[in-house]
Amino acid sequence: MPVKVAKTAGFCFGVKRAVDGVYNALKEGRKIATLGDIIHNQQVIDDLKARGVYSYERVEDIPDDCEIVIRAHGVGKDVYDKIGQRPYTDLTCPFVEKIHKIVRKYHGEGYQIVIVGDEKHPEVTGINGWCDNEAVIINSDATEINTDFGKKPLCVVAQTTIKKNNFVQIVQILKNTCKSTLEFDTICSATKNRQSEAAELAAESECMIVVGGSNSSNTKKLFEICRRVCPETYHVQTAEELPQKQYNKIGITAGASTPARIIQEVVKAMSENLKNEESFAELFENYEQKTLNNGDIVDGQVVEIRKNEVILDLGGFKYNGQLAADQITDDPSLEPSDVVKEGDTIKVYVVGVNDAEGKVVLSRKKLVAMESWNKIKAAYESGEIMEGKVVKAVKGGVIALTDGSQVFIPARQASERYVSDLQSLVGTTLKFKLIELDERRKRVVGSARVILEAERKAREDAFWAAAEVGKHYTGTVKSLTSFGAFVDIGGVDGLVHISELSWNKIKHPSEVCAVGDTMDVYIKDINPETKKISLGFKKFEDNPWVIAQNKINVGDVITVKIVRMMPFGAFAEIIPSVDGLIHISQIADRRIGKPEDVLSIGQEVEVKVTDAKWDEKKISLSIRALIEKEKPAKEPAEEQEEDDDVQPESMLVYSTDPEVKVDAPAEEAPAEETPAEEEAPTEEAPAEEAPAIEEAPAEEAPAEEAPTEAEAPTEETPAEEVQAEDAE
Repeated sequence: MPVKVAKTAGFCFGVKRAVDGVYNALKEGRKIATLGDIIHNQQVIDDLKARGVYSYERVEDIPDDCEIVIRAHGVGKDVYDKIGQRPYTDLTCPFVEKIHKIVRKYHGEGYQIVIVGDEKHPEVTGINGWCDNEAVIINSDATEINTDFGKKPLCVVAQTTIKKNNFVQIVQILKNTCKSTLEFDTICSATKNRQSEAAELAAESECMIVVGGSNSSNTKKLFEICRRVCPETYHVQTAEELPQKQYNKIGITAGASTPARIIQEVVKAMSENLKNEESFAELFENYEQKTLNNGDIVDGQVVEIRKNEVILDLGGFKYNGQLAADQITDDPSLEPSDVVKEGDTIKVYVVGVNDAEGKVVLSRKKLVAMESWNKIKAAYESGEIMEGKVVKAVKGGVIALTDGSQVFIPARQASERYVSDLQSLVGTTLKFKLIELDERRKRVVGSARVILEAERKAREDAFWAAAEVGKHYTGTVKSLTSFGAFVDIGGVDGLVHISELSWNKIKHPSEVCAVGDTMDVYIKDINPETKKISLGFKKFEDNPWVIAQNKINVGDVITVKIVRMMPFGAFAEIIPSVDGLIHISQIADRRIGKPEDVLSIGQEVEVKVTDAKWDEKKISLSIRALIEKEKPAKEPAEEQEEDDDVQPESMLVYSTDPEVKVDAPAEEAPAEETPAEEEAPTEEAPAEEAPAIEEAPAEEAPAEEAPTEAEAPTEETPAEEVQAEDAE
């Protein structure tokens, strides 16, 4: 192609929006005035003057009967304050407005604002006005930078039309010399694309023509970029300034403020300088790009993936296509790079032409939704079960995404039970049926509840058909109460009573399990009519008494801990939840008044297991048996001497008057009148039963009552020894 025109040549989105806004105001008959030249193109400015639109540098100079128009470069906050209540139209480029918001935010947070750009450019002046004109402005071509910014963190932004490489170099210098640097690459992507394409076109051309106003910053930068690779580069404002030479291959680009008609005039003039004399009609046909209309469906190739958008080459159209991240998928958790890759060719729907940076605004999501709508209608008519991921919670329900279409699921239809926090459903996948469909509004309503209820009914029917007492299940704890835990055992909940949760005594089920825990349970009782199920959880082998029976035998000597006292003895813990009784007669080798005289709570002692009735859960223990075992054997003569020594004392007995002692031989007391095994409590008394009053030891009788035969010693204690102890 002897003459090639860059696709990106001409108005960018911001400039076109501003120029169109002024001409539309004139069509509506409004009297307007611009705050500064609306565009850096003298031809357009002259045309507007001819139509009665003048530009002013200050708000105060604009006539009161004129509506004020703010150009694409934008203005500072102080200018808006001066405008006050006067009518105005704000045509600030959206990308410049974004820089204003960044500067205002971080200036308010204490950052030092740094603007990389031309200090005299109106765009930079406007940006500086949003940080109280306190920004440090660095020329994009600066080779030496003063980095003495104090101790403030830096927030760096760029004029939208500066060269990308210069911005990157300056930011790197700042990062190397300053502790905290926050950068925002605010160079307009249209500018970057224009500069990149211009460099490529200049490299393959004998002559490069850059069309644009002499005051246009971005045109000047285009000229500099092209001249580096193509010495025969010319900056012209109109066709009259073109060189009068002939070339075999000519490239043409234009700044963002250059109207299409001027580009066309340049193309026409350059066609006359071609050596092969190619006709202007052919050149212009190639310059005129294909047109797009809203609603078109086209193929696009992914050429660049950014954080918030994807750029597509639409194959022959003047502008690249812009596919915003929220137009790729409805799933907010996915990044653009998760969905498409560079080089992919995808079908897209044209939402708008020449919107957002002069690109074609596209939507993949809308196309997918259109294609899936037919599937939605078919599913609604057939009652098909669908599946979708919940992407967000809204007032009254949640939104689920299925096949590219959004389905609204009301809160009452999102679950079998009431869900207080709908946000908890976001990210989950639900099965649902479509219960409402509005063709005109493209609105569809789904219900997960009908699916869940149907599934629950099927599980319940299957459960009751196979349920029987003793059957084991692996269930999930659904809820806890003070009296037990409800466990789901397959679509049906059963109750594990608190007494069934542990062999040990617990105060609340939460000591054993929590909601969501898995438990192995079995059916203890079942009532199909009331649908009530009683579950068991405790295992026989975990019964502490079973464990104790396997570990302990009668005659064993073990260490135990005293846990509580009773008048008839002390209970000692053998293992947790298993206690044995040390009868008062087995605590010492002498008669004692009460267990506390020898033992204390928490004390650990060695005992001998003298008896074990496992069925009755009774274990008898003895300290005395160990003491007697350790006593050395006595000679008969010594025993006789001891008996002779204590004979007078042992013969003392109590009369009915406790103060009067009667000398009477101990052996005269008839043995049959004091049956020990019937009157005195034994070591086999259950822990939970106190001995009867008449079985209390003699020393606990009221002082005013004389001892009687009922106080005879137990079978382990000879009557003679008791009498001797009484006498003492």
